[in-house]
Amino acid sequence: MLVVKNKNSLIKTISSWLESRLSIGFVPTMGALHEGHLSLIKKARQENDRVICSIFINPTQFNDQKDLINYPKKTSYDIELLKENNCDLVFIPSTKEMYPNKINGKTYDKNIGEIIKKMEGKSRPGHFNGVCTIVEKLFLLIKPTNAYFGQKDYQQLAVIKKLNQSKNLGVNIISCPTIREKNGLAMSSRNILLNQEERKISAEIYKTLLLAKKVYKKISVDELKNELSKKLSSVDGLKLEYIEVVDMITLNDIIDHKSGSAIVCIAVFVGNVRLIDNMILN
Repeated sequence: MLVVKNKNSLIKTISSWLESRLSIGFVPTMGALHEGHLSLIKKARQENDRVICSIFINPTQFNDQKDLINYPKKTSYDIELLKENNCDLVFIPSTKEMYPNKINGKTYDKNIGEIIKKMEGKSRPGHFNGVCTIVEKLFLLIKPTNAYFGQKDYQQLAVIKKLNQSKNLGVNIISCPTIREKNGLAMSSRNILLNQEERKISAEIYKTLLLAKKVYKKISVDELKNELSKKLSSVDGLKLEYIEVVDMITLNDIIDHKSGSAIVCIAVFVGNVRLIDNMILN
């Protein structure tokens, strides 16, 4: 496996692959890899001639500097995991490599539209501008045939699909199922920041999502959100940030059960760790 840290070396390798008409599967990450990431690598391996993973903790998508500083870093371990899973190349650039002049994100509101301002966009101002900035940079550098993203970050997935379309980047965006721990907690790099007690508490998120799926068509959407809010708010050590029931395509609020395909999205704090999750309801 090639370990590449600068854009020139990356471009040289990719150019030779493209000249040979090889398909490229790309999995962008911020490192601290887990089984969720590896499921993306495995799918990319099945569907492409070459597989690239990037590891870059992107500063422009963090609106909280403490969160950026505390984000888990396990680069040596990550490299070994990628080798074991037959990744062909890992791109690990420095911040200076990706932002040579000034560390700032572009503005994508006009390209992406209202979905950039909802839920995560509302709770973390500027977050999706940072996500779109780095994803566009990476797509233009790597020119992947296919790019793989987990459904756990569902709003991010929707934003990237819109980015790809609006900027004519020509990448096939592949959505992959959420991988969960034994207690149902969605796998996330942030999970390693949870202590044993917090992991137990975090299991309530998945239980709440299962309840949402079970009762979705039996009660109104407002009643559903109230019921889920009460359930999560009653858990000691867990602080609810938001619960939203939205259309899977537009991310507009679902008013009633006739409004189309629905997904419930949740954000909570368990201790100091912020966790998000979701579940398709119909």
